[in-house]
Amino acid sequence: QVQLLESGGGLVQPGGSLRLSCAASGSIFNIYDMGWYRQAPGKERELVATITRGGNSNYPDSVKGRFTISRDNAANTVYLQMNSLKPEDTAVYYCNSRVIVAGTFNYLEVWGQGTLVTVSS
Repeated sequence: QVQLLESGGGLVQPGGSLRLSCAASGSIFNIYDMGWYRQAPGKERELVATITRGGNSNYPDSVKGRFTISRDNAANTVYLQMNSLKPEDTAVYYCNSRVIVAGTFNYLEVWGQGTLVTVSS
């Protein structure tokens, strides 16, 4: 019914930047919160950033000041600008969205397939 397609991951040197994108498609009536989570090898999935439909954002201290989340409501797309990347930012990054499905008006939480970010020299 609803899919999230992520792009923008890759290999970057410490101190570098990457921009992730996530586009939602399918039977969408409305999208509420959108966000990014990450999971490093051997660790639990953790929050990276969230943003409301109105543009209010939230970050954990580990990325605050380095990462910026934004969204384009018309395009059903959320972005994550990552600057000053560190080796400990290496993880698979997952897009998350809370969606109202068109037609049924059911609430649905959707996850993307993940995109790998590797920070290494």
